[in-house]
Amino acid sequence: MIFVNDFSPEMIHWGPIAIRWYGVLFASGIILTYLLVKWIFRREGYPVSDLESVFVYLFLGLIIGARLGEVFFYEPDFFLSHPGEIIKIWHGGLSSHGAGIGLFTAYILWTRKYKVKFSKYADAFAIGIPITAAFVRIGNFFNSEILGIPSKASNWGVIFKHAGEDFPRHPVQLYEAVLNMVIFAVLFWAYKRYYRKTPPLFFLSLYALLYFSGRFIIEFWKDLHVLPEGFPLSMGQVLSILPILLAAGYFVLVFPGQKKGRQDP
Repeated sequence: MIFVNDFSPEMIHWGPIAIRWYGVLFASGIILTYLLVKWIFRREGYPVSDLESVFVYLFLGLIIGARLGEVFFYEPDFFLSHPGEIIKIWHGGLSSHGAGIGLFTAYILWTRKYKVKFSKYADAFAIGIPITAAFVRIGNFFNSEILGIPSKASNWGVIFKHAGEDFPRHPVQLYEAVLNMVIFAVLFWAYKRYYRKTPPLFFLSLYALLYFSGRFIIEFWKDLHVLPEGFPLSMGQVLSILPILLAAGYFVLVFPGQKKGRQDP
């Protein structure tokens, strides 16, 4: 099936005010993630006051990390030549790897300030992360950005009219959105059935393994190359290797010897 994407990036345009699909979807994903994690906190007996405190850190870490990741991993020449563009996140341009680094850093800072073990809430947040990630990729689709390679199939692909094109490409934004939706379904199902029986960091490691492995594969269909010509991997694949190895190392080396089950909050 060939689909023509002629969606305007703007959801509403009224005089000087423009509300973009990307921003609405991004905000919706964050709100839904917050509501889900709050439900988990209440279900597990965790203090909601901790969630409200750490969420501020995580939100700032997400935005700053995602934008700086885009700046330094993917478009350093452009952004360093146009520094005013760095703050215009409503135009898109957020790196998921940068977001991960920002979230990790912000969470570390919060746990150290409030003297909370890193593992205490990490799994609860990991379950909600795929929601925001899926909504962001749908926003990328509306923005006609992060395009896939041209489709060789005569009956498959998306033509991105706002990118000035008349040929179909692989809709890799939607591939990643579906990947995150599937991961969320797996994590949520496992949470409902096995959360109390699993050790800390199980869900965080499972999310990292599933997402970054899936991301590594999908990168083969992305038309986004910032590394030297001829290099066999994309930037996204290079950045995915370390979290894949860490997550795999957890399941091979750490998980078998962990005491199963969670302590009371």
